[in-house]
Amino acid sequence: MLATGLEREALTDRSAAEVRAAIRGKRWRGTTHDLARGFIHANLAVLPAGLALDFLRFCLRNPKPCPLLDVTDTGDPEARQCAPGSDLRTDLSRYCIYRDGRLSGEAEDLLGVWRPDHVGFVMGCSLSFDAALEAEGIPARSFRRGARIPVFTSNIQCVPAGPFRGPLVVSLKPIPKRWVDAVIAVTEQYPLAHGGPVHVGDPAEIGVDPRRAEWTTACEIGPDEVPVFWACGVTPQAVAMAAGIPEMFTHAVGHMFLTDLTLADIRR
Repeated sequence: MLATGLEREALTDRSAAEVRAAIRGKRWRGTTHDLARGFIHANLAVLPAGLALDFLRFCLRNPKPCPLLDVTDTGDPEARQCAPGSDLRTDLSRYCIYRDGRLSGEAEDLLGVWRPDHVGFVMGCSLSFDAALEAEGIPARSFRRGARIPVFTSNIQCVPAGPFRGPLVVSLKPIPKRWVDAVIAVTEQYPLAHGGPVHVGDPAEIGVDPRRAEWTTACEIGPDEVPVFWACGVTPQAVAMAAGIPEMFTHAVGHMFLTDLTLADIRR
């Protein structure tokens, strides 16, 4: 049994199911980077059934930001394919509630808003990469600037589907020049965790100013570093706002859903 008042290190080498249990039991409320290392972290979007088919089309047309791992049956909160026994209403440490294209609030669970017509979409996340990079001798943790990975809205437009249209959101890691090719080669092996980068080099080319905090935090690029950008699972939130989607529930940035899939399960 995991104790109350957990430190992050206590969950680093736990299974995804154990981390979900800690979150469901309110014993962990923080972000999920470094937790259940080796298991696939995932983004979440929950939509009414009337919008689900169009969002499925959106995911299929935009596999970089929205690599599908699981889609629930209507009204069923269990992600049966990627995390049997899970509950999407309680197993994330923080959620965002979007209504009519605006963030209307955040919540610790979805129990009070989940309806029988809701469908959950579970999508892979690049926070899963660190263990794969370090297994190849690449010091992934050193690429971070603190506990949050910088996330920005780019000027790249997603392929629309029905009402879903808007900009691609990207995550940024400043990579030492000597590691760039190796990092790209490793991440390209995991398309279900966003795969390889969508842009390498000048952030201005994709409309990003790393010095301006946006979804998470700002970022400084060192003289021997190259800014490398991956598609980000925050894209559905940006699309919900840009397109005025009537209702969407998502993970809060950095508060991911832990699946039972491992890096080996999704390696190409």
